Amino acid sequence: MKKALFIGGTGTISAAITRKLSEMPDWELYLLNRGNRNQVVPEGVHSIVADVEDESAVAKATEGMSFDVIADFIGFLPSQVERDYRLFAGRTRQYMYISSASAYQKPLGNYIINEGTPLANPYWEYSRNKIACEELLMKMYREKGFPVTIIRPSHTYDERSIPLGVHGSKGSWQVVKRMIEGKPVIIHGDGTSLWTFTHNSDFAKGFVGLMGNTHAIGGAFQIMSSETVTWNQAYQAIADALGVELKPYYVSSSFLAGAGKNDYLGSLIGDKACSVVFDCSRLKSAVPDFCATVRFDQGVRMCIENILKHPEYQVEDPEFDAWCDRVIAAQEKARLEVLNY
Repeated sequence: MKKALFIGGTGTISAAITRKLSEMPDWELYLLNRGNRNQVVPEGVHSIVADVEDESAVAKATEGMSFDVIADFIGFLPSQVERDYRLFAGRTRQYMYISSASAYQKPLGNYIINEGTPLANPYWEYSRNKIACEELLMKMYREKGFPVTIIRPSHTYDERSIPLGVHGSKGSWQVVKRMIEGKPVIIHGDGTSLWTFTHNSDFAKGFVGLMGNTHAIGGAFQIMSSETVTWNQAYQAIADALGVELKPYYVSSSFLAGAGKNDYLGSLIGDKACSVVFDCSRLKSAVPDFCATVRFDQGVRMCIENILKHPEYQVEDPEFDAWCDRVIAAQEKARLEVLNY
């Protein structure tokens, strides 16, 4: 039996992988986290309760243990990657780091993206930190033989939150609520740029296929669906699933980047405002049977059905709601001034 350790293991991306591995008799899975979401951990998965930032506590909790795969789902800074190396060098045959497709070159030189696309994002600190982590890990691989595999997901979602382009700090429910109430919802740009959404159950297929895969050591792999949709299509699919009329209000990404406290400079100019089409040939070469099967309209319908059944996922954000109204009012005022000029 092969052994895996997930640092995290209950988040949007990792929860589906945890579920999938728990059903595979040839894997024994351990989750290292603070135990705050143990209620979602499947039966048979082992829990190591510790704060990964407490290095001595983690060293003690994992003393004498070695693994075929260790995957870090919550590492965002180079210092955290260095900590993982100190803790687990020589104790795993493969270390999988979850980076981000937002690390790719902005502005893009080519809308088709593969693992050879340069990494450079001057707009988003989150992405720059991911790039720094990747560079450090590859240095460790080249110089010290640390068995690294880099994973670059794009916009991965699960049954707990609807994926959107413009939302507040408390998540996407307030946008859904605006749709239900018949209010206009802000869509960045004109809604025609291309985007890719990936259901976490599909992401899990690719990830598990790379676990223990010798062809994955020392390389980077992007895992996402091959389906590409426009933002207009995405918002329309959400409205259709809700059974309401979509009332889009288009605002330029550059305006949104300078409006309000939310980091739209990073999340839009540095990510979602760009048209992207991902080439997953490298993943399919390493994992020949990989195929994403959940279309966005299907996945978002399942997501909405689940959220409507669970009030705890319906987190309201009145501050964001008021911000939307102010932005729309300001844009309408400016439009009328231009028309009356």
